[in-house]
Amino acid sequence: MTPAPQEQLLNAAAALRRDLGPDLHDRVSEAIYTEATQIANRTISTDSRQAAFRLDRTVDQLVTSRLWGFPLMLLLLMAVFWATIAGANVPSRMLADLLLGTVYNALHAGAAAIGTPVWLSGLLIDGVYLATAWVVSVMLPPMAIFFPLFTLLEDLGYLPRVAFNLDRLFKGAGAHGKQSLSMMMGWGCNAAGVVATRIIDSPRERLIAIITNNFSICNGRWPTLILMGTLFIGATAPPALASFVAAASVVTVAVIGIFTTLLVSALLSRTVLTGEASTFSLELPPYRPPQVLRTLYTSLIGRTLIVLWRAITMAAPAGAVIWLSSNIMIGDASIAAHLVNALNPFGWWLGLNGVILLAYLVAIPANEIIIPTILMLTLTLNRSQLAQAGVMLELDNNLVYQTLTQFGGWTMLTAVNLMLFSLLHNPCGTTILTIWNETKSAKWTAVSTLLPLLLGIIVTFVTAAVARLVGWV
Repeated sequence: MTPAPQEQLLNAAAALRRDLGPDLHDRVSEAIYTEATQIANRTISTDSRQAAFRLDRTVDQLVTSRLWGFPLMLLLLMAVFWATIAGANVPSRMLADLLLGTVYNALHAGAAAIGTPVWLSGLLIDGVYLATAWVVSVMLPPMAIFFPLFTLLEDLGYLPRVAFNLDRLFKGAGAHGKQSLSMMMGWGCNAAGVVATRIIDSPRERLIAIITNNFSICNGRWPTLILMGTLFIGATAPPALASFVAAASVVTVAVIGIFTTLLVSALLSRTVLTGEASTFSLELPPYRPPQVLRTLYTSLIGRTLIVLWRAITMAAPAGAVIWLSSNIMIGDASIAAHLVNALNPFGWWLGLNGVILLAYLVAIPANEIIIPTILMLTLTLNRSQLAQAGVMLELDNNLVYQTLTQFGGWTMLTAVNLMLFSLLHNPCGTTILTIWNETKSAKWTAVSTLLPLLLGIIVTFVTAAVARLVGWV
């Protein structure tokens, strides 16, 4: 006769007691107390831990306070930007001297020695190689500084505090507080910022973060903003204040980008991407010393080199297009000249010109080559001896200002609207490719590409119209 289930359970318990011996109770009690001790050690501070805990609480009261949280956050981020910009100057110059000087001249000498046709060496060296070298020299040093600094802040435990501070703003916009982290990553590279949206679990909120990441100024756009701020806006101030005014103008554009991110996020969350903002449960980890070697490896190998490789694959064909459009003639003018003349009327309505618009068209693969392309087109179309058709060049600031104002007819409106258009225009080719890889949607890739461009056209058009109405230009 089969025993009842209750009897089977009692028999099994009796057998277990026989196997484990008479000290079963003691062993179970010991295991419970051991686990309790481990939990207490993690949560209840000893003297040294208590001191560290008090220090963390004191720092948190400062960096997450309603009064000081945002000013400290802006100061720290400005310090990161300043270190990135200032620290990248010397290595960028060294790379430019090597790649745009020594290697470029050696390639031309080698091509001449083996009898390479002029058109082929021009296409491959002046076009493909030169554009690629520009991207590497301009993009690599800032990324190699920004990404490690950003990762160090993450390892230190500060970035969760930033997300805590910004969570209220993004939640009010119908977005996710973690979008602040992907937004900050976009300041180094928008492609990396798009990848960073993976930390957002909600597909709707992640999509909002992807679409708006382009409003974070990537390192490819910083040179344009800094140059315009220095040559035009900073020049209006007394010499002692010129650098401060120039820096303030660049920071102002970055802040406009933050507000644009919030406004567009709110618009999307209330129209095509409606839904409730998901709950953001954020654990503030203790402050801890970062692991420098691991940080350097992660940021340089896992972020910098991958993003740089994508940019190079985009810049090489762009260089070929620039050289071909400047050297293939239709009638008595190059393709570039015809395109500039066709774009000039539209550029005038935007407070820009045809050269700027053409530079942005051919530089879609990489924003880093916009200024060299503008200078080359401005000089060659005005038949200056300073430039060769299709060969991007670098000039000192005095020559740049002279070129833009005398040959290009630039005014303060041109500089201001170029800064605004640099903030509000389509993503670069690398970012577009990354958006496609992350969304696998042609629809949302198109929205992410065209929405910023539409905003850039509207904002610059209104700015130009108002400036002309009040007689500023």
